[in-house]
Amino acid sequence: MLTAQLLIWFKFFLCAVLIGIAGTKLTRYADVISDKTGLSGNWIGLIFLSTVTSLPELMTSISALTLAVVPDIAVGGIMGSCVFNLVILVILDYLMRGQSIYHRASINHTLSAAFGIVLIAFAGLGVLVSGFNISSLISFSFISVYTPVIVVLYLVAMRAIFIHEHSQFEQAVRQVASRYPHITMVRATTGYLLSALVVVVVGFYLPFVSTELAEDMGWNQTFVGTLFVAVTTSLPELAVTLAALRINALDMALANVLGSNLFNIAILAFNDLIYLRGSLFADISPYHAVSAFTAAVMTGLVIIGLVYRPRSQLFMNIGWVSLSLLTLYFANAYILYYQNNS
Repeated sequence: MLTAQLLIWFKFFLCAVLIGIAGTKLTRYADVISDKTGLSGNWIGLIFLSTVTSLPELMTSISALTLAVVPDIAVGGIMGSCVFNLVILVILDYLMRGQSIYHRASINHTLSAAFGIVLIAFAGLGVLVSGFNISSLISFSFISVYTPVIVVLYLVAMRAIFIHEHSQFEQAVRQVASRYPHITMVRATTGYLLSALVVVVVGFYLPFVSTELAEDMGWNQTFVGTLFVAVTTSLPELAVTLAALRINALDMALANVLGSNLFNIAILAFNDLIYLRGSLFADISPYHAVSAFTAAVMTGLVIIGLVYRPRSQLFMNIGWVSLSLLTLYFANAYILYYQNNS
């Protein structure tokens, strides 16, 4: 029994390590390709990078819905990733010595953060309302009515942010791409494809391991998806954020985190399209709404920090905004843990 349990944990951590390594390299080679193809000088370069860092969430959710058929792990991974991505800002604040990141970062990020609140909260509302047994009133065929609205909101957000922040993103992406003058296009393309292959394979396998873990530990799939799968699939976001910090590209780091959350909700809409058993929102635990609203509140705190621009640091080199984000993350984890054991 103990040996079998250890084997399941080993497989899960192996998936995490492989996604972390491959996701980091995938992001690195995406930067090179963007630079050498001229994509780094326009909006496509940023979209390319944001899509790459969210590839593990996309692949894992596709496998969870089409092969393993565990919708709670799929949605839990997405909602939990939105929450954990904002915890990355706490890590960033801790590593950024001297001043709070909210004092040094551009206030222009408030637009993408505001769209994040709208998209995440709307998805959470969809999860919550779908639990009221009125799914027939809010869906057509096997697709929830929330899905096309999410798609439209995402496209509106991308265009609005492009118009508002084009010059800032252009500079930031150039800074990241300038790290790789010694890498050829052939090497970058080969590395990108191999890394993507690893992410795809491991991403498809991860839901099966997560299901084993949930069954063996007696945990529900919502808990496992939100707290374990989410952290694993968010490792590329963490890697590119830390890489941006090393070259003093703070605004690129924030753009990556906030942009990834926007794309995660777009993935949720795509998941509803490929889930052929009915409306995805109607077939999942309403407790996913807790993670959604937690992520929305956390994003609101980020906006407050960017507007208020606090200088002071309260504990271990982090300020009150980051402490609040961390508190909300653990509160969300506790609620899901309590629900898991009730």
